[in-house]
Amino acid sequence: MTAMPSLPARRLDLSLDLIARAHATPVPDDPSALGMLSDAELRPGLEAITAGREGHDIWVFAYGSLMWRPEFPVAESRIGTVRGFHRRFCLLQRRFRGTPERPGFVLALDRGGLCRGVVFRLPGMEIREALMPVWRREMRGRGYVARWLPVATEAGTVSALTFLANRANERYAGRLSDAEIAEKIAAACGHAGPSAEYLFRTVEACERLGIRDRHLWNLQGLVAARLRACVPGT
Repeated sequence: MTAMPSLPARRLDLSLDLIARAHATPVPDDPSALGMLSDAELRPGLEAITAGREGHDIWVFAYGSLMWRPEFPVAESRIGTVRGFHRRFCLLQRRFRGTPERPGFVLALDRGGLCRGVVFRLPGMEIREALMPVWRREMRGRGYVARWLPVATEAGTVSALTFLANRANERYAGRLSDAEIAEKIAAACGHAGPSAEYLFRTVEACERLGIRDRHLWNLQGLVAARLRACVPGT
């Protein structure tokens, strides 16, 4: 079970209603905006990262959308901390929650600092079968590299599959200011929805779990201000 939050949730400036009013027009999908790896292309990487780990508990560290939409069976979850990397909006998103003309951002772990998130233990099953859904989701767009990292929890340290920013990929934007990131997030929307919704749901999940992240909190305020400025009557 995930530990109960130790801090009360704060009221966000950003809301789903504000986001919906700012992005009322659906955006069609453009498959050419982001080339996706096939399962056949993904499988060698999955086999390499899982080699020798059969029989071990399978843990996955979540710090963004996996916290509120894991899309894999979960046997146990804990609040956990990864050291040496921090959560940051540093991967451009030209499809799903953005377009080539108005790219949004998604989160990745970048070098330095630490990150609190949720570590999930998957049910006992064949390791590649268990991990393929999350491997496909995170790795097919080439924005991440995967590593097994130690995650500290109150019940002890576990080794968890963790997705880091792929600094060699052209989607990696480097360290932009919060104002620059907020400008793109506020404007971006793809066929999967607005970039601001991804931000909102991640901040909401962190607040619900008692995880305080200054980068996310600053961004939700900046994005809310930009959306209010372009929505009449707010």
